[in-house]
Amino acid sequence: MKLHSLLFVPGDSDKKFAKARTCGADVLILDLEDSVAPPKKAEARAAVARLLDDRSPRDWAFFVRVNPFDTGLALDDMAAVVKPGLDGLLIPKANGAHDIARIAHYLDAFETKAGMAVGTVKILVVATETPVAMFNLGTYTPAHPRLVGLTWGAEDLSAAIGATGPRETDGSWTEPYRYVRTQCLFAAAAAEIAPIDTLFADFRDAAGLERSCRLARRDGFTGRIAIHPDQVATINACFTPSDAEIAEARTIVEAFEANPGAGTLGIGGKMYDIPHLKAARKTLAAAGQ
Repeated sequence: MKLHSLLFVPGDSDKKFAKARTCGADVLILDLEDSVAPPKKAEARAAVARLLDDRSPRDWAFFVRVNPFDTGLALDDMAAVVKPGLDGLLIPKANGAHDIARIAHYLDAFETKAGMAVGTVKILVVATETPVAMFNLGTYTPAHPRLVGLTWGAEDLSAAIGATGPRETDGSWTEPYRYVRTQCLFAAAAAEIAPIDTLFADFRDAAGLERSCRLARRDGFTGRIAIHPDQVATINACFTPSDAEIAEARTIVEAFEANPGAGTLGIGGKMYDIPHLKAARKTLAAAGQ
């Protein structure tokens, strides 16, 4: 499953969904949580369920962000949307892998009822939205078979700890949230699942988004949340390896395959070792190769 660009779409807006489905995102996340006002939750749930019934061909994965379990709405959300056509759930405010095990247990039942193969619906987790969650990031290793990635967020955590805000005056993250971002990255890498960077709030600042995405990819993130269709092309461009990167990675992999006993090789006048080989394989995987 390709996870470079993941676009949030309010679950109660057919107009925004119509625009989003042709924007080139790898994943559309139909949202039943923060972007939907409480009086409209049931309406949004029904709307998303209807969208899943449309079996037209699509080149993106259909995810739904359900409401947190402590709202009492999550099971109703799952009962409505776990049906053929659903590719995954985004779980907000998870406190650790025990929450994922519980959700997976419910998914087993809902998939069976819907006539789906057990394990069809994958799980992506917003892993840093509560203080407790920060102490449980290591529990995602080894990863549950349904778990495909971890992402992080600052706003809910900021509110939970009583911070006045997560950003400096120049827009950069304050120290606690730089730590949160780093820990999410390491937790995903340890679990061998996708680390997905959080959203870039100013959807009009294309240059700022590009800078931020290139830094995120440099640091090890493999994709990013988008909040507007106009952000998708930039995110895809930043997280998709270039032709030159793919060619170099293929050269490295082929050289080591031709010399299976080697730990270090000279290629084109440069020395490469096993960490370079691992990085090359990840580059090819990111390119779908």
